[in-house]
Amino acid sequence: MQNEINLILKPDFVQKIKNGYPLLSKEFIEDWSEVTQEGSIINLLDKKKNFIAKGYYGLQNKGQGWVLSLQADEVIDTNFFKQKIKAAIGYRKDFFADTQTTAFRVFNGEGDGVGGVTIDYFDGYYLFTWYSIGIYELKEMFLEAFKQSVDFQGIYQKKRFDTKGMYLDDNNDFICGMQAPAPLHVKENGATFAVYLDDGAMVGVFLDQREVRKAIRDKYAKNKTVLNTFSYTGAFSVFAALGGAKSTTSVDLAKRSLPKTKEQFTINNIDLNNQNIVVEDVFLYFKYAVRKKLLFDMVVVDPPSFARSKKHTFSANRDYVKLLKEVIQITNKGGIIVASTNAANFSMMTFRGFIDKAFKDLKIKFQVLESYSLPKDFRVAEKFKESDYLKVVFIKKLH
Repeated sequence: MQNEINLILKPDFVQKIKNGYPLLSKEFIEDWSEVTQEGSIINLLDKKKNFIAKGYYGLQNKGQGWVLSLQADEVIDTNFFKQKIKAAIGYRKDFFADTQTTAFRVFNGEGDGVGGVTIDYFDGYYLFTWYSIGIYELKEMFLEAFKQSVDFQGIYQKKRFDTKGMYLDDNNDFICGMQAPAPLHVKENGATFAVYLDDGAMVGVFLDQREVRKAIRDKYAKNKTVLNTFSYTGAFSVFAALGGAKSTTSVDLAKRSLPKTKEQFTINNIDLNNQNIVVEDVFLYFKYAVRKKLLFDMVVVDPPSFARSKKHTFSANRDYVKLLKEVIQITNKGGIIVASTNAANFSMMTFRGFIDKAFKDLKIKFQVLESYSLPKDFRVAEKFKESDYLKVVFIKKLH
């Protein structure tokens, strides 16, 4: 059992933690100097030394660590993590039963009771993502709990923290079990994606956009000319094509986007003749489209929350209005804009404000058709709505 360190919560934050808020921010604690080792289990006490909560110390961009339990006698061990994993799997039993979708999230950090780690399922294989050294220090207990709870073909991992030369013994993404084929073909609502579990930071598809892709295919794409910007491996384009789009154009700066997008089209038996794949800075492509008077019936815009190219730096919070204005100008009247962001530092209300401002500045009317946030498998902690980061709005450009 690990040593537990007592820390004093500032009075202003005691009730917040008691109410179930899971993130430990720097300003919550009187004195952090007592804890120096990431992965340390910490007891949070009030000024009178009454127990409030138990958590762990792990630095990531969100804060200093996470609350794990409100019970003083809770032991943070393999059995503790086993309970959390079994509950998470049970919550997603409908996903496991769906033969048309074989890729989804099975453990979503604080939404499932342990902040700092996620687990994604890819047709029998599981991918762990660790977001701090702190949670990675607890890895052996967590993995053992998982192995005792779940049947698996193979387990992989991604480390989303700066290792600075640490953990050189396991810089391979494969952990145990059988190695997955490369590519591994998984299903999403009947379509197929090629994913690579041991090939860099990302596997080839973002699972949180599943419901948005389905809507594009089932409700919006038929007979449309579709532009997919920041297209990555072309997942939105695949679903647009499967929904009967007249043509798709996928634009991304990364050179790998060309072969990766072709691969996704090919495994779905989509004719490449009507699919245009452009390797270029999206902002330069907008200028090209305006110059050539190109107009699209549907434009999907899903930029990273922060991106830097040779000529542009993009921050969603600062630049989304400007980005939308570019999109509006190359969208046909009556066309659809799918505006999306994964930026966690502003709300859906703020995002809707960005949309409103962009259209008003251009003196163009619009109609919001529907909006999406995270799907059910990306479970969000009830008292931590900040983690419900995904915001997607379907907009009709009127006149």
